[in-house]
Amino acid sequence: MAKAVEKITLSPSRDIPFNKLMLSQSNVRRVKAGVSIEQLAESIAQRTLLQSLNVRAVRDGDGNETGMFEVPAGGRRYRALELLVKQKRMAKTQSVPCVVREGGIAEDDSLAENEDRVELHPLDQFRAFQALRDGGMTLQEIAARRNVTAAIVKQRLKLASVSPKLHDIYAEDGMTLEQLMAFAVCDDHGRQEQVWENVSHSGYDEPYQIRRMLTESTVRAAEKRAQFVGIKAYKAAGGTILRDLFENDDGGWLEDVPLLDRLVTEKLKAEAESIAVEGWKWIEVAISFPYNHDYGLRQLDGTPADITAEEQTAIDALRAEQAKLEAEYQDADELPDEVDARLGEIEEALSAFDERPHIFDPAEIARAGAFVSIDSDGTLLVERGFVKPEDEAPVERPDGEEAGESETASTSRTTITVAGEPDAEDEEDDGIKPLPERLVMELTAHRTLALRDAVASNPRVAMTALLHKLCLDAFQRETPSACLQVSVREVYLSAQASGLKESASSKSIEDRETSWTTDLPKDENALWDWLAGLDDASRASLLAHCVSYGVNALFEKVDRYGGTGVSAHGLRRRLDQADRLARAVNLDMVEAGWRPTVDNYLGRVTKARILEAVREAKGEGSAQLIDHLKKTEMAKEAERLLDGTGWLPEPLRLADATPEATDGDSPAEPLPEFLAADEDEESDASDDEQPHTVAAE
Repeated sequence: MAKAVEKITLSPSRDIPFNKLMLSQSNVRRVKAGVSIEQLAESIAQRTLLQSLNVRAVRDGDGNETGMFEVPAGGRRYRALELLVKQKRMAKTQSVPCVVREGGIAEDDSLAENEDRVELHPLDQFRAFQALRDGGMTLQEIAARRNVTAAIVKQRLKLASVSPKLHDIYAEDGMTLEQLMAFAVCDDHGRQEQVWENVSHSGYDEPYQIRRMLTESTVRAAEKRAQFVGIKAYKAAGGTILRDLFENDDGGWLEDVPLLDRLVTEKLKAEAESIAVEGWKWIEVAISFPYNHDYGLRQLDGTPADITAEEQTAIDALRAEQAKLEAEYQDADELPDEVDARLGEIEEALSAFDERPHIFDPAEIARAGAFVSIDSDGTLLVERGFVKPEDEAPVERPDGEEAGESETASTSRTTITVAGEPDAEDEEDDGIKPLPERLVMELTAHRTLALRDAVASNPRVAMTALLHKLCLDAFQRETPSACLQVSVREVYLSAQASGLKESASSKSIEDRETSWTTDLPKDENALWDWLAGLDDASRASLLAHCVSYGVNALFEKVDRYGGTGVSAHGLRRRLDQADRLARAVNLDMVEAGWRPTVDNYLGRVTKARILEAVREAKGEGSAQLIDHLKKTEMAKEAERLLDGTGWLPEPLRLADATPEATDGDSPAEPLPEFLAADEDEESDASDDEQPHTVAAE
């Protein structure tokens, strides 16, 4: 016979006047935490009491009820009601709904009430806030009722707008709150779900990785194009901005990239037109120009504009303020923030006076031009005073002979040229082939620039390279036609690789060039005396810098028809010598700042090449994670997977084996696979062909 189930009896409820209640010493809560008594009182005032008090009758020594009741569970609610009575917002005789307990232990009731509660799931809070908003409450009203800031309410509402599918995954503990917050940066539910499908299978699901994928087709507000145009102008033109309410987003992301580029081009053209009134023959406009864009052009030597009396007064005032602040805080261990900021402002203002515009000869201006672009900080960058070879002044003619029409001073309107964007590469789905020649040229341009920087920083290797060239010339008994027929000619990097101008190597070389140019005398005789007075260390550094400009590690298309281009044999020698030089200076392209991106490699090769790169760097498992993707998505994911791995394509790697030194008669090593050419192309070069590491006349 089944055992009868014992039925429970719930404690009765009663409305008891507040002045008949008293706080029990059996309440286990002693430490203040959570919502304050004041906040709870406001909540009760707005909504009345939503939860009854748990009370027990107070008895005298004989066990008889005294008419008073103590509150062992619900002490914070009692104190909130007590505060309302003190504030005269509630009568002390106001009836309070109570559950009257008998038997058991009062402390056990208090402990159970506090521990048996389950905190509201964050998702339920998000949805509740959304329901309040849909019910007509403003952000400020919701914030006031929940005793939080309007910013927090806005965050919660943003989380409520994430895809319902992702809400369900979060509710089942399939993702963290931080991950859900990352998805709130984008309002496109389809894109959110696509990204989750991707990251949840790849293991690369950190919040910052999710944010990066959701914003990959946008432009950061801190990027130079956005800074140049200005967020206000972009929004006025109808542009929209993604914002991250949970992280510092530096102003967010601009979604309409075509609109941004159009605004950039329009503003640059307007700036160019204002510069054109100065009388320049031509002006070239681009968001940024490639490295060596002024190669082969003569730069005019302008004269810095004189400082006006007003400017000198301002300079004197700034320097006086600077001196006063420095003297006042010279003994301080740390400058106050406002003083440090002011000194920085003064330095910036004084630097602006130093960077004065140059004044050029009007006759030179008429044949010269300027480059207009955007500097790295988003400001306008104008480079004036460059003369093309075809615009140089004509040779003086005998008296009476008239100059041709092309040689007369130009009075035509300034020609403004806006640089175009390169066409996108077609997607390839075939297998591994030799790398495209153009791509190899661009990769080796990066390597050449990094190698120049490394040689310039290593005088010993630079001297060895130069001595190597001198020995070849001297012992081959070539008859020079001048006092010392040795020269270093800067090798023009015709392959303008992505990011070459902004690379660390480019900036290092540019800084070194600027430093030496400032010190070098322009007069030839004065230069000799100046060089003679240099100490050995400075002399070695200058020699290394000059020699570095002759470094040529570029891959070029082989000339199969005996023309003026490089032969197969010459190209092999060049690349072999470049490897030897790279080993001598311990060149590391990863340390030089190169990393594989969609623009500089992954978007330019076949899917098989992309998978090969990921396989080499991360293993077969990582390659399988992306092998089902289309090429565009595969390249983007590969960039993420390869980030920080130090992987390099073959043209940028340093050969492990050190080849034997070769001279002009020694057989050259075969080209590596990525440069493989037809076997029947010519393999011999003329005996007098010289190495390209240091160019010589």
